[in-house]
This record gives sequence, structure tokens and C-alpha cells, in this order.
Amino acid sequence: MTTVYDFKARGIDGKDIDLKQYQGKVLLIVNTASECGFTPQYKGLEAVYEQFAGKGVEVLGFPCNQFGAQEPGSNADIGHFCEANYGVTFPLFDKIDVNGDAAHPLFKHLKSEAPGLMGTEAIKWNFTKFLVRKDGRVYKRYAPQTEPMELVKDIEKLLTE
Repeated sequence: MTTVYDFKARGIDGKDIDLKQYQGKVLLIVNTASECGFTPQYKGLEAVYEQFAGKGVEVLGFPCNQFGAQEPGSNADIGHFCEANYGVTFPLFDKIDVNGDAAHPLFKHLKSEAPGLMGTEAIKWNFTKFLVRKDGRVYKRYAPQTEPMELVKDIEKLLTE
């Protein structure tokens, strides 16, 4: 069985990251953008990270420019923006595609394991969220408009599994 721990991704600093390093943790994986109406959710994502990081939760942000070209900057621009404007300390990754032929393999996996409404796999917009169990299996997909703090009960549930 494939889990999220079977994938690698490039960090925002350009270094390869083996997602196996997160094994045994609950993961909140999000496709992000700096110029989106949902961008203020960075604050909520950071709050979730701060509340749960010491309890075995990681928030992983994957910038994406596929929706309205709302993530036009370089990795350095994105990292600076997130830190300066929202105090982001959770891991950010290299800008990727989440849909289409060039979609990152991790997101292909996430979408197939947790399809959206009516079974569609495509991600509709920035700040789609995936919650992943400690064993690396996808638990649930959340819509862009779902605020990060609305996931707290599900995160707490997964921490006790």
C-alpha cells in the first residue's frame, strides 16, 4: 500500500526532503498561494502548527501557481512573504502543480485517496487541505474555505488513533 511517506519533495530551500521523516505524525498538507483571497489562512495554519507541533502534528505547505496565477513569486519571495506577513514557521516546499500531467506525485496520491465532491479528483482552488493519519494514510480532504482551526477536532481524533 502506498502512503504519503513513500514520496519525496523539494523544500522551499531547494533541498530534497524524504517524507519518511514525518512518519508517525499527523500531517496537514495544503496547497498554498500568496495572492489569494484565502491567503490569510496562513495565520490559521501557523496557529494549528504552534498548537500541535509538540504533540506530533506537522503542517506542510506546497505553493502552487495553477489557480489564477496567485503564486507568481520565486521560492525566496514566497518564503519571505509567508514569514514576514504571517510568521510562518511550518515547512514550506518548492512551488508545484497539483493538477494536470505535471502534478506532483504526492498530490496525485492525495487526490486519488480523498476525492472531492462527487468523486472528482481535481483540486478546485488554493488552500485545499488534506489530513493524513500517523500511518501515512489519507484521512480526509477539506475545501479551501474550511478554516484551519475547524480541523482541530479531527486532528485531536487522529492523535489518539
